[in-house]
Amino acid sequence: MVNPLFLDEEHEMLRDQIRRFVAEKVHPAADQWEQDGCVPREILREMGSLGFLGIRYPEEYGGSAMDTRATVVLAEELGRSTYAGFAITALVHTDMASVHLFNAGSPEQRAAHMADVVAGRKIVAVAVTEPDAGSDVKGIRTTARREGGDFVLNGSKMFITNGVHADLYCVAVKTDPGGPASRSVSMILVEKDTPGLSVARVLDKTGWRSSDTAELSFQDCRVPAENLLGEEGQGFYAIMRNFQNERIVLAAMTMGEAQAALDLTLDYVKTRAAFGGPLWSKQAIRQRLAMLSARVAAARAFVYATAARDAAGEEVVKEVSMLKALCGELVNEVMYDCVQFHGGTGYMRGTTIERMARDARVQSIGGGATEVMLEEVAKRL
Repeated sequence: MVNPLFLDEEHEMLRDQIRRFVAEKVHPAADQWEQDGCVPREILREMGSLGFLGIRYPEEYGGSAMDTRATVVLAEELGRSTYAGFAITALVHTDMASVHLFNAGSPEQRAAHMADVVAGRKIVAVAVTEPDAGSDVKGIRTTARREGGDFVLNGSKMFITNGVHADLYCVAVKTDPGGPASRSVSMILVEKDTPGLSVARVLDKTGWRSSDTAELSFQDCRVPAENLLGEEGQGFYAIMRNFQNERIVLAAMTMGEAQAALDLTLDYVKTRAAFGGPLWSKQAIRQRLAMLSARVAAARAFVYATAARDAAGEEVVKEVSMLKALCGELVNEVMYDCVQFHGGTGYMRGTTIERMARDARVQSIGGGATEVMLEEVAKRL
């Protein structure tokens, strides 16, 4: 159903297309992806052929040139798939990593890579977080030393989604370690198989099992100086700008997850008999699910409204920070109660709600922890 306040017919057509793809290609196979620890490349290429990986990019690269509203539809529907590891694999590529290449890349860099990125032939990761620096981007320690026509990278990156199988890495580095923190960070594009770049560890996570996650090592990793993305010393500001897109995408994804969990639980409590009737006959359960449904609907409307304002060019840093905190906490509250109402079944490996609850836990951590987001909101009150 079209929401005339924020979405139009083309967004609902996109939603229907994504739902069909999820039903036909994801649901029958994704349990195996959870065991394998990654999404098959042919799935990502198929998403590219359907236009899902280039929604925001220009037609010259094979994209659809749509706006933030289309992005949140994509994120919500991938979240609704119930396989958040699959969802984050695609969304990091589309809205958290490749945006650095598109937004800051030179015409030559875009020409070399963007068509392949949009088609799913090249997968992108963004490498900012380190063992001692996550939301505190100014605290990164990985360095890029200029030597003639090259940069030489040394350091490590942690918790990098798509880090095992990516073809391109957008890496945050210190190019002026002695300079002001906010003007010492740069972004550099590093291609797979560059000598000195290695996957130090494949990380074993609680959730997002079908998303490959790595610790990366850079040891005298030499890349051409022309791989610099944007201007030297402007990486911190690029990361901050792109965080806004990342956070609204994550908020939309979580609301897709939350709605799917509620739908699943409603089906369960209406058929599960206990104490002489279905669980749905218990007032406490009905009212709790009703209130959670209302809160998810309100948060989703907030996501749509903020996306529409962002698409119109408005400043929405406060609202995006609110959304990231609100939705990251709400999805976990939803999952807690949905597991509870499934009883012992909800605690068993192999059940959908158990997997979803594990997957959701990171949503109040990754992309900006709730506590960090609330401080960003407080600064703007």
